[in-house]
Amino acid sequence: MRHLIDPTDLSMQELDEIINLALDIIDNREKYADACKGKKLATLFYEPSTRTRLSFTAAMMELGGSVLGFSDAKNSSVSKGETCADTSKVISCFADIIAMRHFEEGAALVAAMNATVPVINAGDGSHSHPTQTLTDLLTIKREIGRFDNITIGFCGDLRFGRTVHSLIKAMSRYKGVKVVLIAPDQLRLPSYMKHEVCEMNNIPYVEVSSMEEVMDQLDVLYMTRVQKERFLDEDEFDRLKDSFILDPAKLKNARPEMRILHPLPRVNEITVEVDADPRAAYFRQVENGKFVRMALILKLLEWAKDDSKTIDLVPKDVIRNEYVCHNKRCISNMENVDSLFRPATDKPGKFRCVYCESKAK
Repeated sequence: MRHLIDPTDLSMQELDEIINLALDIIDNREKYADACKGKKLATLFYEPSTRTRLSFTAAMMELGGSVLGFSDAKNSSVSKGETCADTSKVISCFADIIAMRHFEEGAALVAAMNATVPVINAGDGSHSHPTQTLTDLLTIKREIGRFDNITIGFCGDLRFGRTVHSLIKAMSRYKGVKVVLIAPDQLRLPSYMKHEVCEMNNIPYVEVSSMEEVMDQLDVLYMTRVQKERFLDEDEFDRLKDSFILDPAKLKNARPEMRILHPLPRVNEITVEVDADPRAAYFRQVENGKFVRMALILKLLEWAKDDSKTIDLVPKDVIRNEYVCHNKRCISNMENVDSLFRPATDKPGKFRCVYCESKAK
């Protein structure tokens, strides 16, 4: 069985197949109108979502398939204490493919370990969001025309932002990519991400504290919300917050061909005046999400029949039940599953949780 839990689950060839299929769907929508006739997608959304859930629903409907599921954990058997593992086993009896969003980090991995149909991670806590990454990549392809030789700036919450983590992982596999990290000290990219993703892949990166100092260098500006609740000192948030609000004045030195992306929803980090700028691609990005999810559904259903496409969900060097994850939102601390740890590449002799990448206690 083949699943999508993390962006790096896909090889470069497979990623190209999905992107190229999405482009073909855009150009030939009628050709795919019955591609999933008789197939059912289960959308299991344990936390609120508008764009992602409706995007999956629209994607399956445009492929001629049907959709079942829930949009609130209170409407599922989790309210009765059912585990993620048991839910995935049950839903596998009803659906041909599952898209799951969950507040517990690592939940999608546990679902994939137990399901008998393909599982798509539609976001697990602050850990990973691979279909948003596919959306971002398709948008970059359509707007910029390439993935190689790009300077991409990530702005806002880089510490907890799952969309940022997923896209940096994906972009690290392309040639000539440079990363600019724009964030307050409290929300900087975690050190293990800088080591495992940037340093180990020889991706140059710089950390800065304002957009203006790097705006003229960027091909892509990826905006995220600076979250007030992440600051221990409210005065410090008030001092910094305006540095991370994109308005027309901050774009005066940006290149004409630069593009602005945002996973949405936005709060106030991009002013509405920017929406009219041709460089603002975030609403076009939303529609790209539907097309790339259509392509992903088709590919996973195809690969489900091919045993050669099966990948190991758990690393071969995994250590079971010897350590405890320090992350309270990790599924290993919330449900009865094996604790799984792998050696940490950034800290010799230390270990990271397979579910959420946090350190061992």
